Amino acid sequence: MEFLHEKLSNLKTKVQNNEPVTIMIIGLGSVGTFLLDFLISLADPQLKIVVAGRNAAKMQMDVNIVRTAAAIRRELRSPVEIIGDCDLNDVASVAKAIKKASPDFIVNSSRVYSGLKYGSISWSNLRAYGIWSPLAIRYAKNIMAAYKEAGSKAITINTSYSDAVIPWLKAAGKPYFDFGSGNLNHLIPRMKFFMAAKYGINNLNDIDVTLAVSHFHDVVISKEGQAEGQKLLLNFKHNGKDLPFNQDELLKACAIPMPTDQKRNMMNASSNFDIITAILTALRENKVTKIHAPGAFGEIGGYPVLIDGNFAKASFDTALFSLEEMRKANRKSIYLDGIENVESGTLTYTDELLAKVKKAFNVELPKKVAFEDIEKTADFIIKNIIEPFAPQK
Repeated sequence: MEFLHEKLSNLKTKVQNNEPVTIMIIGLGSVGTFLLDFLISLADPQLKIVVAGRNAAKMQMDVNIVRTAAAIRRELRSPVEIIGDCDLNDVASVAKAIKKASPDFIVNSSRVYSGLKYGSISWSNLRAYGIWSPLAIRYAKNIMAAYKEAGSKAITINTSYSDAVIPWLKAAGKPYFDFGSGNLNHLIPRMKFFMAAKYGINNLNDIDVTLAVSHFHDVVISKEGQAEGQKLLLNFKHNGKDLPFNQDELLKACAIPMPTDQKRNMMNASSNFDIITAILTALRENKVTKIHAPGAFGEIGGYPVLIDGNFAKASFDTALFSLEEMRKANRKSIYLDGIENVESGTLTYTDELLAKVKKAFNVELPKKVAFEDIEKTADFIIKNIIEPFAPQK
């Protein structure tokens, strides 16, 4: 956490001196492309955006359409640079790209197995997402190893299953991301829709939400409108006053139909966007902003986090719920996602998940996945679960 404070302080100096602020997006798939579009739409000349990946020609096409569309909207003020030959399987290649970009933010939006929503396999069969942790961490660990090799001091954001990925890196004694994106941020707007209608509030931004819960509850509430019997650590305020609510009514209203294809990645890109803009706003305006982030500070699950622009610091928001209360709630939540624990560099699956995997796919996963076995386990999952059971395109 102290290192993050140093990074925020460095960024504040840049912001105050009106120096360029560089945002590096690693992996320009649908999440990365949406994020590029959102960032360019800020029309902020202080921002420079660097996209990095293996295929420079493909990235150039995606950048071309985003830049052209932004120019039509008269929003193109931020320069965009492309760095190709960035192979996420090769730490040295990624480190070279990071050194070249010299970013202030790094966003990992990469995926080991692209073009597939893992939940299209796991939710109907397992009602859990934690099975995919070895895939989610595979490129993430390489990026953070490259980050260390490059000597970077960028603020880092991870996109895929940060509830377990970031604590797994931390538990292994490896460099780990500052923040995760997604999950809570997908759920909170649904809750605001209900509360705004209930209390006649016109501006959703006037509703202050505090929530601590893991990825599982984002999915089960969004899909089924219920919390699997768990009482959420959840609070709403308007003008500093509590807004009472009935949890069952609220959660039923959150089951909003959404597409299941890559259009869903608008939400994840927006979550990355929210973290970046909340930090910049706090530093530029010397104010406190609040975000919700999975894996924040290497903790299991998702948490409310305060960005204090006055002192260039970040901390958990413990005004309503203690850190221990939030840790306990998150562990209970992520257990339902198939994760029993993450400690000493090892991720432990729940017995319930192992039994479901055996029944659904006739595959026996290891109970524990050590950090050094991540690639082997990820390859095993791809070969024995994804390739045989992925929906046909």
